[in-house]
Amino acid sequence: MPDLLIELFSEEIPARMQTRAREDLKKLVTDGLVEAGLTYKSAGAFSTPRRLVLTIEDLTEQSPTTREERKGPRVDAPEAALEGFLRSTGLTRDQLKARDDKKGQVWFATVVKPGRAAAEIAAEVLEATIRNFPWPKSMRWGSGNLRWVRPLHSIICLLSNETGASVVPLEIEGISAGNTTRGHRFMAPDRITVSGFEDYAAKLRRARVMLDPAEREAAIRQEAANLAFARGWEIVPDDGLLAEVAGLVEWPVPLMGAIEERFLSLPPEVLQTSMKEHQKFFSARNPKTGRIEGFVTVANIETPDQGETILRGNQRVLAARLSDAAFFWENDLREAKAGMQDWAEGLKHVTFQSKLGSQADRIARIAALAREIAPLVGADAEQAEQAARVAKLDLRSAMVGEFPELQGTMGRYYALNAGVPEPVADAARDHYSPLGPADAVPSAPVSVAVALADKLDTLTGFWAIDEKPTGSKDPFALRRAALGVIRLVLVNGVRADLGKVLAQAYPGADAADLLAFFHDRLKVHLRDQGIRHDVIDAVLAMPGNDDLVLLVNRATALSDVLGTKDGPNLLQGLKRASNILSQAEEKDGVEYSFGADPKFAETAEERALFVALDRAEPAIRDAVAREDFPAAMTAIASLRAPIDAFFEAVQINADNQILRRNRLNLLSRIRDAGRLIADFGRVEG
Repeated sequence: MPDLLIELFSEEIPARMQTRAREDLKKLVTDGLVEAGLTYKSAGAFSTPRRLVLTIEDLTEQSPTTREERKGPRVDAPEAALEGFLRSTGLTRDQLKARDDKKGQVWFATVVKPGRAAAEIAAEVLEATIRNFPWPKSMRWGSGNLRWVRPLHSIICLLSNETGASVVPLEIEGISAGNTTRGHRFMAPDRITVSGFEDYAAKLRRARVMLDPAEREAAIRQEAANLAFARGWEIVPDDGLLAEVAGLVEWPVPLMGAIEERFLSLPPEVLQTSMKEHQKFFSARNPKTGRIEGFVTVANIETPDQGETILRGNQRVLAARLSDAAFFWENDLREAKAGMQDWAEGLKHVTFQSKLGSQADRIARIAALAREIAPLVGADAEQAEQAARVAKLDLRSAMVGEFPELQGTMGRYYALNAGVPEPVADAARDHYSPLGPADAVPSAPVSVAVALADKLDTLTGFWAIDEKPTGSKDPFALRRAALGVIRLVLVNGVRADLGKVLAQAYPGADAADLLAFFHDRLKVHLRDQGIRHDVIDAVLAMPGNDDLVLLVNRATALSDVLGTKDGPNLLQGLKRASNILSQAEEKDGVEYSFGADPKFAETAEERALFVALDRAEPAIRDAVAREDFPAAMTAIASLRAPIDAFFEAVQINADNQILRRNRLNLLSRIRDAGRLIADFGRVEG
């Protein structure tokens, strides 16, 4: 069976688009081939700045012949109906067969579709893929109508096997498929003829093109680490930058330079951000001093002077960039040492949201809320309020104006220079966190207080003006803010009545509705940790669901028990008791909730259940009171065997009404024992 090689060669593809483009090319082509009846063994997609590549191994040589039987109109139907059926099948009247059907004789057609060659199908699929490729942005060039991310220069579409290779006939907007490509733009620009994927990859490597982006990433990482090690430095890890740089070069050549002494006093975050954002440099850190002292740039060419000219040019540009950063830093420090009053005044004129006021208004709300939250997290109330008032002042700084991603980070530096206590300055840096599910959660009490106040003000404010997430739309990132609150509360063990806090945070916010939103977010958070939605519903139905820590402790313990060998049987016993009891109460119009007496027990199994309940109930109550939910679950799990034996041996709805009432009241004790922990009726079997 042949292999298929596709290359779409163009001007430089933006690095940020390459990963998605590889995935799209692979999916669109392979889906199209399979839909047309072909099969294959494996497929792999690759990219460099100038090419998208797909290789497919062991493609079937042609699609199978198919036979399809279609039912047509009745034999005595109008002529127009028959003609329409013939057109749809491509057959003539003499090729139809009449058969008996429920309502008389009906025409049937057998439509045979002969198999087609792989080359014919591949050409159709590739043309459709190219013409409908889902680039985030695309362009037209010249006089044609074809749209591509950048001008498309050539196409390889090659079928090959052990006997040779053949070009798939294909032409799009004047570009004919062939079997040639080009190597590195400068080091090997001549045409290269290829006969299959292995030949293609080998010849590209000789032409200074490293085809696999993962290989380029590994090469950059290793050589940068070697260069840094030689100087006693280490590379600051940055996977995002590594992937981006690997998408900018076809033949990576890392070069190392040193930062001028005059810039080494800049905060390391400033150096790292400036070099990353402006020049795509990796930062090199001196582990002895903790300072960023060097950089690695990745060239796309080998030069006779081993990159010295490239490095000198990069260092000149870097010096200019860092001179700007030093200017911003010095001016900001003067403002910080003066107390940052101008920044505070300036935030009065920065709108946070038209209905929610200015940033200064928001800061005042956060400060008041942080003071209220401080006792709940063990923070000093004065420091929490002070931290909230300085945490966002760096938004007016020149450095954050240039590098918005440094907000908070610079706030800590400026706050320390203003002479505030270190916990207050740390809160300026940490209060935005956590920004996502993988982000670290602050643990310092003042930082936790301000981080919670910041996120709760956002949530209650937008709830008050009825700007809630809808469907997939969440323009103000309120789901992320809610998850941030949840993680802050859980990681730090914050015991608080969240509903009460929400009611105090912002006038007009529907605290009950917002608490339900938190519960939905908590379900998502816990599902990611393997706790089922019905388990969460079972504990949400219990009193105290405003306390997220209590909720999670209950849910975790319940989930753990249900995951044991005896868990499903215990659950079924509790649910069976509850269901029988509910049906009897509905039928009799009374509640069976007290009065079970062991003197009316007729069987050993019945008496054993009384004994087990007498032992388990106080143990469950005590454990729940201590919030030791694993112990509570252990206590209720001890009822599993007695409940099973009771149902096996005893008829609940006995003819003797005294026995029946006693047994139903005994079931109520089982139900009540479960309700001490969770609403087991909400847990699915």
